Amino acid sequence: MKILACNSNRPLAEAIAEYLNMSLTKAVVRRFSDMEVFVEIHENVRGEDVFLIQSTCFPANDNLMELLVTLDALRRGSARRITAVIPYFGYARQDRKSSPRSPISAKLVANLITTAGANRVVTLDLHSGQIQGFFDIPLDNLYAAPVFVNDIRAHYTGDDIMVVSPDVGGVVRARAIARRIDADLAIIDKRREKAGVSEVMNIIGDVRGRRCIMVDDIVDSAGTLCNAAEALMKAGASSVSAYVTHGVLSGGAVARVTASPLTELVITDSIPATEAVSLAHNIRHVTIAPLMAESIQRISEERSVSSLFD
Repeated sequence: MKILACNSNRPLAEAIAEYLNMSLTKAVVRRFSDMEVFVEIHENVRGEDVFLIQSTCFPANDNLMELLVTLDALRRGSARRITAVIPYFGYARQDRKSSPRSPISAKLVANLITTAGANRVVTLDLHSGQIQGFFDIPLDNLYAAPVFVNDIRAHYTGDDIMVVSPDVGGVVRARAIARRIDADLAIIDKRREKAGVSEVMNIIGDVRGRRCIMVDDIVDSAGTLCNAAEALMKAGASSVSAYVTHGVLSGGAVARVTASPLTELVITDSIPATEAVSLAHNIRHVTIAPLMAESIQRISEERSVSSLFD
């Protein structure tokens, strides 16, 4: 087995390799003067089981191109099996036609990854589960829930905890965590007037005097999260925090979070932290390196991955 990393999230790749007591495969992923991507692998990969780690986060198009070119290099280097480990799968929110003459970009990206040479894909908390069906190769969709549950148990005690889904679409995710920590569940019904702007409409459940923990898969502009936190506090919650798998946090999201009623926002390291995120007083990271590493080990040894989440 060999582990190779592109440039999008080197710290996570190094943590995964360290957990497995391995070294990253020596390779160079760089740019020509016109910003073309060039990849050169400095170790023999012929007949190897190779795991390529690359999140397609900002800059999404550059990181996606790095992934595709590296997949092609590995395929032409005669790797026996190539697994694309994509902790954050960019373009996942474009999973359907939202308006006439609009693309389904998640399907396009799936086709590109398959054509470039991937034999298998491992990712974390896909925005929508049906994206698994966009791939004609095996895909393992891991869940950050075990990591979040352990962290919640370490930081929160008592029977006044309430898990909250910030929208109707995330109810299944929130319910799974609520069941694991034996907490009640509330749901926020919101109406989105236009992309990137959300309006909280109604809270389903009694949150008075409760410590609320919101659970979601992606925080981008943080508008939904901050509006939801304000609504929960107005409804009588004693405190509000949030656990989100992928901290995209684009534009003014960090400033929005720091100015919000959120006690803390806990995100994973599927996307590397910017300086603003690192300096924010109420944003904290938990690592998914052990989870990803254990999954890689099991895939390499042809053992069950789903049993990680039993």
